[in-house]
Amino acid sequence: MTEIVLILLKLAVGVLIACVGAGTSFSEVTYVWQRPRLLFRSLAAMYLLVPLVAFGLVLIMPIERGVKAAMLALAVSAGAPLLPRRLKKLRSEQYVFSLLFTSSLVAIVAVPVWTALLSAWFDVEVQLSIRTVVTDIAKTILLPILIGMGLRAIFPVSADRVANRVMMIAWIVLAVSAITLLGVHREHLVGLSWQGVLALVALMVAALFIGQVLGGPNPNDRTALAITCAMRHVGIALVVAAEFVGVSTLVLVVAYFMTAFVVSTIYLSCRLR
Repeated sequence: MTEIVLILLKLAVGVLIACVGAGTSFSEVTYVWQRPRLLFRSLAAMYLLVPLVAFGLVLIMPIERGVKAAMLALAVSAGAPLLPRRLKKLRSEQYVFSLLFTSSLVAIVAVPVWTALLSAWFDVEVQLSIRTVVTDIAKTILLPILIGMGLRAIFPVSADRVANRVMMIAWIVLAVSAITLLGVHREHLVGLSWQGVLALVALMVAALFIGQVLGGPNPNDRTALAITCAMRHVGIALVVAAEFVGVSTLVLVVAYFMTAFVVSTIYLSCRLR
């Protein structure tokens, strides 16, 4: 059951990313590259400050080993591939999509490096080779993006309309799979200590704050980066979580993602008022 759910989760994420690509042109990939200051601040927030916050929380809080493993998976998994279309009201789709594509490339090096540096301090043992990361990111992120963008180039009129319909189905599959996983393995959630819950919530809040501060002068970009930092990259997080023995890490990562999705939706609504 767990293996089937994990396959459905990854498949749904891949389809959603392809749909995001279908609504984006090739010219938007370089949007953030043309703004080096914004690029530097964004990557610093996602790949440096958020992992350091997770590192600090693990050091100062007496949390269980399973939560530490989940914190590690979330810390190294920067980027939010499912957000560009949700941020249309901010008019920051170009920024978020370009950052998604760029962060996926950076993840090829950053994920195994951060994992190697932090795993000992997080009291967990996990080894991710660059080859594994490259293969998984290529299959679950870069390839779906390119497929979606290719379909848009070939069918510019219908690609976006079809992508919207497919995206609705993919979201349903993602939600049902996530709820099923949490229901089947609910003991990993029920047994959490209050310190573990607090650590995960603190990471989410700190990530929102970091993104809001470093997002630059444009308030919409600040909100977009805040949500991107807090949501993390569910595709990469699933890859890292799958390296741990048992399903505890996977369950906590999915629970974090679902909570962050709800919190980010509320946060976005507040920012748009």
